[in-house]
Amino acid sequence: MQRINEDIRTGQFKQVYLLYGEEAYLRRQYRDRLKAALAEEGDTMNTHCFAGKGLQIGEIIDLAETMPFLAQRRVIVIENSGFFKSGGEELAQYLTQPAETVYFIFAEEEIDRRSRLFKTIQSAGRAVEFGQQDENTLKRWIAGILRRENKRITEHTAAYLLDKTGTDMENIRRELEKLICYCLDREVVTEEDVDAVCTVQISNRIFDMISAIGDRRQQEALRLYYDLLALKEPPMKILALISRQCGMLLQVKELKKKGFDNKAIGTKVGLPAFVAGKYVRQAAAFSTAQLKLSVKKCVESEEAVKTGRMNDMMSVEILILTVLQEKNGI
Repeated sequence: MQRINEDIRTGQFKQVYLLYGEEAYLRRQYRDRLKAALAEEGDTMNTHCFAGKGLQIGEIIDLAETMPFLAQRRVIVIENSGFFKSGGEELAQYLTQPAETVYFIFAEEEIDRRSRLFKTIQSAGRAVEFGQQDENTLKRWIAGILRRENKRITEHTAAYLLDKTGTDMENIRRELEKLICYCLDREVVTEEDVDAVCTVQISNRIFDMISAIGDRRQQEALRLYYDLLALKEPPMKILALISRQCGMLLQVKELKKKGFDNKAIGTKVGLPAFVAGKYVRQAAAFSTAQLKLSVKKCVESEEAVKTGRMNDMMSVEILILTVLQEKNGI
């Protein structure tokens, strides 16, 4: 990110940029910043945006070879094309010697680092990964947004907000907008404000449900499940998330046994270190055998629904009760 900022500041641009990684908010922010820096505002003659799979590389190359009309550059923005997974060889060959006037911005959620296209851009252009941000970075970002609105938030409240919203920056930004409107003329954002207006992500509710199971709080686990149903969440989606959570806890527990710290565990399972720490603590409430059994029961519950032996809502409820019984040694 710093390298892109420096390119924009100095006006010394690479001809091709690849913005990739799971943090969509940052990808979009830097895509738009590069686009604004490279192209004249409102210049639709020389700025071209493409998205999705099925794009024709030949047409893109023809466009790239076309001289810009009354402008210094032709800017081509391509998003989530899939070229970095397969089919990008022709484009990789072209980018070794592109027309002097063309500038490419690729924004991709998923890439294969082994692909020729990725290696070409890494060598001749600028490839920047936008991964999930760590807790301290997110806290500073939250504080900065609120500061611009003449509001303050304590570090503890910022952490409380992250527990509610998760780490997706787009979602955090939406929740901050709600908080700013809710607080109106008040300067300090409190935990009570967060509770009043912020939406708890379904993944966080699943996390809380598993915690309730681990702590042998049967009524709390079922209440969380019924809350999700009241929010119109499909039971099979809830089941899939419970299954994913149990699988993740099993991975985390095994990695912790092998001596990995939270940061290393987060890297291996795709979680920020501070989130991985929460998973480590939650996994400690279960034995490896219990987690393996929970994953097995999730599979059995899904099969029971798909074969018509049980309806979806009842299947998940029985799953929660069964895991609690196993946890309590019943």
